[in-house]
Amino acid sequence: MFPSCYSKPADSGSKRSSIAKLLLGVFVVYMLHTAWLLYGFLNTKSCDGGREHCITSYLAARPRLQMSVFTCLVPDNSPLELAVKIDPFDPHSRFERKVHVSLPGETRANGTLFAVVYVHKAGVSPLEDSREVHYAVQLTTYITSSRTDVQKDKEKKPRSENPVSHWRPHLSLTVMSEDFTFTKAGLPSDVRRYMRVSQEGRQMMYLPLLMVNELNFRVRDLMEISSSTVRLPLTVSYEGISLRGFRFWVHLQDMVYSLQQFGFTEENIDEIKEALVGSNLYLLVLTALITALQLICEFLALKNDISSWRKKKSMAGMSRKTVLWRSLGTLLIFLYLLEETSLLVLLPVGLGACVEVWKVFTVFKIQIQCKGNKLHVNKLDEEERKTVEYDTQASRYLSYLVYPLCISGAVFSLAYLRQKSYYSWLISTLVTGVYAFGFLSMAPQLYINHKLKSVSHLQGTVLMYRGVNTLISDLCSCASFFSSSGSFSSSHQLSCFRDELLFFLYLYQRSRFASKPRKREPVPHTKKVKTQ
Repeated sequence: MFPSCYSKPADSGSKRSSIAKLLLGVFVVYMLHTAWLLYGFLNTKSCDGGREHCITSYLAARPRLQMSVFTCLVPDNSPLELAVKIDPFDPHSRFERKVHVSLPGETRANGTLFAVVYVHKAGVSPLEDSREVHYAVQLTTYITSSRTDVQKDKEKKPRSENPVSHWRPHLSLTVMSEDFTFTKAGLPSDVRRYMRVSQEGRQMMYLPLLMVNELNFRVRDLMEISSSTVRLPLTVSYEGISLRGFRFWVHLQDMVYSLQQFGFTEENIDEIKEALVGSNLYLLVLTALITALQLICEFLALKNDISSWRKKKSMAGMSRKTVLWRSLGTLLIFLYLLEETSLLVLLPVGLGACVEVWKVFTVFKIQIQCKGNKLHVNKLDEEERKTVEYDTQASRYLSYLVYPLCISGAVFSLAYLRQKSYYSWLISTLVTGVYAFGFLSMAPQLYINHKLKSVSHLQGTVLMYRGVNTLISDLCSCASFFSSSGSFSSSHQLSCFRDELLFFLYLYQRSRFASKPRKREPVPHTKKVKTQ
């Protein structure tokens, strides 16, 4: 069993089960709340009452508008310099303008620069228009220069680790161009943040809802500002969106901001943005629902897996080699993904690695005694020794296939492929072997099932949950493999198919051996003799 230094009370199992059910219930309630919010902003009701109960759109009157983009050192407290002028400005059309912005001396001296976007009446200064709307955004950001150098694969130069001002070459703007009438009493809170209302008598109308789309911003696109930089390029793009899309992007930007507060790095945030931007609205909602279903299945599988292994008193029928190789394979995958993917992938893989290591202690019956810090291995009974014999036999047959393939692949990779270092070559070679032949390490368990003519020693509920999760992962992997974005490496995407063979073979063995009990040695008995 897993090492422990004290005995737990008898009702600890029920307490753990109650906690797991409570966590599952909280997660389900959270997902239902999220689904309700999605339904809310996908189906916003317009106002059907009179003018005194509604807020109409300023754009409904088709005013002649102008968009002006100014640069300044500090918003509302420094002179404005015009960078882009769009006259006339049509909220329903889209455009893209490329200009060069002159940098003040303060910005070149590791300072900042802001852009202030105005939407106002054409031919009138925005400072004189009472119905103008504006949005201020920072065109510079402070990061360490070593990050951008590594991302752009430039030559490494000795640089200071102090934050350096970098330029954002893209400015993406959007306006809610849909002619929608809101109800005063039911105004959504996410829209209220961006709304400015103008009133004439009893009639209230809201000015254009202007927003800077931060989801199109990427850290890898940043340009370092030096003291000799005089002008830098700026691409200003605009696209009008519906109310549904506007609310959805507001929620996505809030989510990305929350992830930043939780400690996600800029690289992780970029990967999430790439997955979000460019996707269809309904596809994103479907992806969120599929992800929630996968999380529920994985949580239930992990809960039942840990519970069943804690209750096991006999390891008869369990392949020790399969558990050992799965543990080593999961640890190797974690080390490999540590350098190539995001925190969203590392967290579940790391948790799975911890569980697999715990299973090794359990299946080998290793205990750590607190007194003296000694390892103690329990003895095996007759059925467990027979299981070990079948396990060794299957592993020997499997080694004739796997070892030559892995060795030849490692030699080929070292001889013909470019490697960063010997450590990188070793990890990538081992992980490639795990990805390519990982499902073969599960073959000893199937062989033991065949010999024992039973699957009762396996947890069917866990395999069913993971089977459903694998089917969902296959569909997602096909989509992400053929797309350019995604946080998984191609090898990790292809590895999602490896468990399919095991799952279908298990279903076949289950249908064949489910009604048959495990073979046991016959018990001698005496024959009864009838007496007169």
